[in-house]
Amino acid sequence: MTAEWRVVGLQENTAAMNMALDEAVAEAIAAGKSRPTIRFYRWNPSAVSVGCFQSLEDEISLEACRELGVDFVRRWTGGGAVYHDYHGEITYSVLAPEHMMPRGITESYHMVCGWIVRSLENLEIKAEFKPINDIIVSGKKVSGNAQTRRKGVLIQHGTILYDLDVRKMFTLLKVPKEKISDKMIQNVEERVTCLKKQKELAIGDVYNAMLRGFTENKKWVFGDYSKEEIERARELVREKYGNKEWNFMR
Repeated sequence: MTAEWRVVGLQENTAAMNMALDEAVAEAIAAGKSRPTIRFYRWNPSAVSVGCFQSLEDEISLEACRELGVDFVRRWTGGGAVYHDYHGEITYSVLAPEHMMPRGITESYHMVCGWIVRSLENLEIKAEFKPINDIIVSGKKVSGNAQTRRKGVLIQHGTILYDLDVRKMFTLLKVPKEKISDKMIQNVEERVTCLKKQKELAIGDVYNAMLRGFTENKKWVFGDYSKEEIERARELVREKYGNKEWNFMR
């Protein structure tokens, strides 16, 4: 029998709470207490996340974060530093027992990223999966994704860029000010794009397209987090993701 997915509709959370919810839901799925889950969210306030193996202080300008009111957090997945602009992206997480997903890393990325490709097709935007974990539109990256597997649960999360402020991104990530040249910004804009550059869209249009793309051919229901998941997520915010010891561990 095919498992029924729980879909948590678009919400806004702090950086620490977004990461804590991923871990709390993964724990609940591992314990057999929650269904496989797809969640959509935004970062309020805007935030920078770093991969679990990175040095936060090497990657992020903490001074710029303070000045601009931007949060920061260490993810529990790998990869590089990512700026999550409240107005500029929608993020998703897919959390499911490993037996529901392909065993290989590239194959599982291909499956979930295929849902993103389908979502963009719903907006009449042609996209393709570029292994190992990018989505490309017109030859430029529009989505980055990261994955981990813990206690028999696959967790993949990623961003879909709706809008992009490269200069602000460089201000927050640790790039020497003298290096933030027009040429450098142009180089990034030659490699990265956003959906607003493809066609006139509201961010709500992107969410609706993603909801359709991620749920197509699945048994699913809208749901919210259980009381136990929320309590565990709050505990993880206190003890881990909102904690200096975790965020500055490297």
